Amino acid sequence: MNAELGESKREFVGFIRIVGQPDIQLRLMAASSGEARAIAIEQYGEGHVISVWNEEDARRPR
Repeated sequence: MNAELGESKREFVGFIRIVGQPDIQLRLMAASSGEARAIAIEQYGEGHVISVWNEEDARRPR
């Protein structure tokens, strides 16, 4: 994660699914989807379903 090297942060949205609880909506700033996922794991722990995406990237044709 090279955020300290001047990599710009973008907004990522998504959700985390923890068994037996309602889905938790996520909105966070990160340089990449990998960093966004790492932040979610840091906050909520491992072993949950995590889905994060950047809206701008999601709208681009593939």
